[in-house]
Formats: sequence, C-alpha cells, structure tokens
Amino acid sequence: MIVLLPPSEGKTAPASGVTFDPGALANAQLNPARAKVLDSLTRMCTNTQHKALKVLGLSTNQRDAVTANAELTTAPADHALRVYTGVLFAALDYPSLTTAQQGRANERLLVVSSLFGIVKPDDLIPAYRLPGSTTLPRIGRVDTFWRRHLERTMPELVGDQLVVDMRSGTYVKFWPIPTLLAPHAATIKIWQIGPGGSRTAVSHHNKSTKGEVARILASSPSAPSTPDDAVDLLRGHGWDATRAADPKLPHARLDVTIA
Repeated sequence: MIVLLPPSEGKTAPASGVTFDPGALANAQLNPARAKVLDSLTRMCTNTQHKALKVLGLSTNQRDAVTANAELTTAPADHALRVYTGVLFAALDYPSLTTAQQGRANERLLVVSSLFGIVKPDDLIPAYRLPGSTTLPRIGRVDTFWRRHLERTMPELVGDQLVVDMRSGTYVKFWPIPTLLAPHAATIKIWQIGPGGSRTAVSHHNKSTKGEVARILASSPSAPSTPDDAVDLLRGHGWDATRAADPKLPHARLDVTIA
C-alpha cells in the first residue's frame, strides 16, 4: 500500500545535523528533475530576492524564508516527517511510532513535494518554502513540471499496490491517479455529522483526521490491498468508514465520518 500525503506549508528547520545531500534521496530516477527545480529556486532566491518574495507569495517580513531557500544546498537536513510539521503531520505523529511501525511507514508513506517530486518519511531534507502553484524561472509551474516526471515514475513505483490518496487539490495535480490504477486506488474524504443528522464536508478537522487515519494505515502490521480492506482496517480501529462512488473520480472514494 502507498499512502499519498501533501506537504505542510509549515516546516521545522533542523537546527543542526547532516548537510542536505540531494543525491541521497530515495527514488533517484527523479534526481535530474529535482536538481533543476533546486537550481531554479536557489538562483532566484540568491540573485533576485524581491522577485522571489513575489513569486513565492511572501511578504517583506518573510525575507528569512527567501534567505533559507538560497542556502538549501548547505542547509542541515532531517527526516522528512520531522521537517513537515503541519496539522496533518502533528496528528500522524511519526516520531512516536515504534521502530517497527516507523519501518512500515517508511515503506508506505509518500509526501508529494513541489521541490523534490516525492519524498519518503526517512529521506533527509531541509526546510524550504515553495508552494505547489508556484511558477519558477526556466521551470514554469511546478505542478505541471512534476506531472510530466511523475507520470513516468509513479506507475512503476506503485505497481499493483493499493494507493490511498490524502492530498489536497493542489498536489493531486502533480500526479492524478490514472484510470488504469482505478481498481487499486481510493481517495479519502472526511465528513462530519451536522445539525439534524446532515452530513457535510469537514474543513476545520480535515487535516488532523487525515493524519490520524494515515497513522493507522501506515503503522498497521498488515497492509490493505483493496479499498474494502482499508475500510475494514479503519472500522477495526473504531472509525466510521465506508466506500462510495464519486462521479468526479475514476476510482473509489473512502468516506470517513466524524461526530
């Protein structure tokens, strides 16, 4: 099973540690593409800071993020799931998993990244700032750039494993799950019971619930191989989970409803 996660906008910069080595990332077939994005980002942030602020959607009070981007090639690095520190990753709480559970999570979780394409939990990365809708010099829109590369890489990487998609819309564009993989794919959607028993899509608790669900899927001793298996696993952990059809998706939707 592969669980696809979005990155967090908020990241914790490692205070010290090993220096970032882009050549040491998993899925090395993406390294030439990664090098292009990294070079474009660091050049822009080094040579044209005012432009970088505008391109990255930052205010003048966020110049430190531009400076950090300019220094990525010499920055300290840490495990990706320690660097990504948004609400979803706080709920997933990777550091609290046992060694065995982290081993399973390292094989099952993939974070879609505007800088690296995809990263595994134990990939050593620096903190960076690069929204998924950014247009970079010589690269163009990063989502379009990565889609070209991930369309070639992901099918081979996934194989016939179940793909559980928890990405936001921005990062779905990096690699829309192809129809060919539909029998072995499901998108998670979080719902909440409102007044009078009506069901509405969750906004406030969406990320934290996805993080809790991702933790179960990533750490379970047995990996689901079908959407129905995923439903059974979540139900076994007390979640209200059901499989549903969605006309907007070529594959199953996995609904998780919270009170």
